[in-house]
Amino acid sequence: MLSGLSLRLRVFLFFALLAAGGLGIATAALVLGYGRTGLAEAFDGFVFSGILIGFGYLALVVGVWLLFDENVAKPIERLAAQLRVHAHAGGSSEVDLHATRYLGDLAPAAAGLAGQLGDTALTTAEAIAQETARLADEKARLTALLTEIPVAMVLVNPSHQIVLYDGQAAEVLAQIAPPRLNASLFDYLDRAGVEAAYAKLARSGMEVSCQLTGADGAQSYGTRMKPLGDAPGYLLVFDDASVQISPDAARPLVYDFDLLDTPGDVAFEHRRLPDLCFVVFDTETTGLLPHKDEIVQIGAVRVLKGRIIEGEALDMLVDPGIPIPPASTKVHRVSDAMVQGAPDIAEAGRLFHAFASDAVIVAHNAPFDMAFLHRHAGRIGVSWDHPILDTVLLSAVLFGASETHTLDALCDRLGVTIPDAVRHTALGDAQATAEVLVRMLPMLAARGMETFGDVIAETRKHGRLLEDLN
Repeated sequence: MLSGLSLRLRVFLFFALLAAGGLGIATAALVLGYGRTGLAEAFDGFVFSGILIGFGYLALVVGVWLLFDENVAKPIERLAAQLRVHAHAGGSSEVDLHATRYLGDLAPAAAGLAGQLGDTALTTAEAIAQETARLADEKARLTALLTEIPVAMVLVNPSHQIVLYDGQAAEVLAQIAPPRLNASLFDYLDRAGVEAAYAKLARSGMEVSCQLTGADGAQSYGTRMKPLGDAPGYLLVFDDASVQISPDAARPLVYDFDLLDTPGDVAFEHRRLPDLCFVVFDTETTGLLPHKDEIVQIGAVRVLKGRIIEGEALDMLVDPGIPIPPASTKVHRVSDAMVQGAPDIAEAGRLFHAFASDAVIVAHNAPFDMAFLHRHAGRIGVSWDHPILDTVLLSAVLFGASETHTLDALCDRLGVTIPDAVRHTALGDAQATAEVLVRMLPMLAARGMETFGDVIAETRKHGRLLEDLN
């Protein structure tokens, strides 16, 4: 039962039990002593002595507990968190020996282990860098080959989720909704037409030509659905895409072939963290009051399979409809002139909602940013019913509630650098938060939190942090 409690809470319960036991023994001794005297007039003296003993003993226990908590329990939690950073998040900072100076040989031993982990990680990183360079060369060759094929193409898994798209396909998909890996193809194309063509493909095993209507019903596309041989899924080729890109233009690929193997239909709280898609976002606003201030900028990135998806980002200026105070402009560098002609919150909110479709929304101090969106939900015409994760609470779970949980502190703890040029911009802070999230996911798994439900159960224990923060 106690194994599920934090070390500091278990230490507190130990001292609470010690205090209760000591007071109980002292009370029993005084009662027995009073009974042995047989003198009624001694009662007040025994009561007074009991009060002095009680307060003195409680003060002693509380004082020892505070010293133990500050010099033993907290440093142990901090040391454990630092080791988890080294082991699971690729951290390279040195173990703080001064903060753990009362732990005897434990801290130097941990520092030595962290050093060995760092050396091993460096060797592994070099091997990964070599493999990454090889894969980058292969990707460059694949991109060069695709340049010779002047059509837009999308690779789709059997569950009709996007596994790969090229630059031209991104332009086609963007006519309907933001292009996204792991997104359902039905977000872009009419479900009935896609399913009918796929059924024909499954029956014949041969290429199928079909005319597919956009999900918005506004456009029609001539397409070919091609089988992938022994691999699951299919390749969808747009033959007459209305967006034309020169064959000589760059054709960036966005892909994750792990998405070809899709997990079953599992309840959200039981989904494994690596199987989730996260949209990490941040806002810049005219002020700090969600009930009256307005959003001036939204930035968001997508995290899938534990990595940030390059090429899938949202960076929008938003016209707040009210003047931006100079003090706010000084922080985020967004001025009234910059938002002239930008979309209002209704248009920007709908675009962000589509970008975050079927994903977990993540933010640092999420209640603040979400309050602006919830306030305008009716005007935007959407429901913000996404699952939410807050990196403030994740930090409390991993590093202890008593630590500092600002974004800067988290980045420093996990070795994430925020360039000064993008600090306090929506996309810059969203990118930094995403990098923090990517480093924390394996740390959560190492703590035994493997599903979304496991993580939510732990973060709820620290909900008071957000109430105090806001």
